[in-house]
Amino acid sequence: MGFLFVLIVGLLAGTISGIVGTGSSIMLMPVLVYQYGPKEAVPIMAVAAVMANLSRILAWWREVDWRACIAYSVTGIPAAALGARTLLALPSHAVDIAIGLFLIAMVPVRHWLARHQLKARLWHLAVGGAVIGFLTGIVVSTGPLSVPLFLFYGLTKGAFLATEAASSLGLYLSKSVTFERFGALTPDIALKGLIAGSSLMFGAFIAKGFVLRLQPDVFRLLMDGIMLAAGLTLLWTAMRSASM
Repeated sequence: MGFLFVLIVGLLAGTISGIVGTGSSIMLMPVLVYQYGPKEAVPIMAVAAVMANLSRILAWWREVDWRACIAYSVTGIPAAALGARTLLALPSHAVDIAIGLFLIAMVPVRHWLARHQLKARLWHLAVGGAVIGFLTGIVVSTGPLSVPLFLFYGLTKGAFLATEAASSLGLYLSKSVTFERFGALTPDIALKGLIAGSSLMFGAFIAKGFVLRLQPDVFRLLMDGIMLAAGLTLLWTAMRSASM
């Protein structure tokens, strides 16, 4: 029954993230934490995120901006490995709190970034890749930060979805390899990640038909709601575990 619940939420998360470019980790992570605990949930989500980003790349392959992808990934990949190693040294309770607070904080941060309509260049992507990569290693999902970065670079619709996914793929692969090297990604956990990731992949292909119809205002409201709900859920989980 637990696997079925994860698959249902994963399908929904994959569809929504396939439309807006992010959000699958934000929506699925609280379910994985509830089902498996935070220490298992993070590497499970890393494997699932690899599959989710791969599906978006396959869906929009012809529109990937490889220059932007390389600029972002060359710093982001090693930074993600460093962040993942940092995460493994943290207690489970701290992981829950960090992820929850981060997601809630991203709501005002995203609005601030939207008000300051900056034009990003390749070197901005490289700097952003280092910062976001490290945070990705620790807090599971940094889509609310990477999304505006690639939008400010000038990418839209399919090109944005494909390039952001291709850039994030390297970060999550780096994170998964780090987990495996330090014993946090066992065969059992990897299998759970593949199961969750399969639903995310299927949802991404469903989403392709809706991408052109989504209005910017709907996207912003959707992301705010997802981040607030996921952040509050994780904080509630952390407080409940601390009281037990």
